[in-house]
Amino acid sequence: MRKLSKGRPNVKNFALLLPVALLAACGEEPAPEPAPTEVATPEPVSTLPAPDQALFKTTFAETCEGAEPVNNAVCRRAMGANSVTCEFGLGEDEYLRHKAKLVANEASDGWMLDNADALCAEHGAHHVES
Repeated sequence: MRKLSKGRPNVKNFALLLPVALLAACGEEPAPEPAPTEVATPEPVSTLPAPDQALFKTTFAETCEGAEPVNNAVCRRAMGANSVTCEFGLGEDEYLRHKAKLVANEASDGWMLDNADALCAEHGAHHVES
């Protein structure tokens, strides 16, 4: 068997190489700072109110003055869609016999009836210019 000398040769070699490696690392130039990148400003999020029965009742009443009031309504909007499809009943009618479409107004902050003239004429009311 071979006799080991004092200490371990591998540890001595490692102990000698460690300071050399550290000195070599210190001599490197620091990495350049990354150039500032422009952060894209997010597009404004639509703040349209939720298309529910109360909103449709109000919009219909304001647009089609003189028409029977909306009794009940169900409105559906696909995710991110710019329009809403509503089914509604007028007067004492509990059934959703009529359909209308709501679209975003020019300011994109509210809903208005699409093709309001025809819809109001169908229900015997006069369209109000807003």
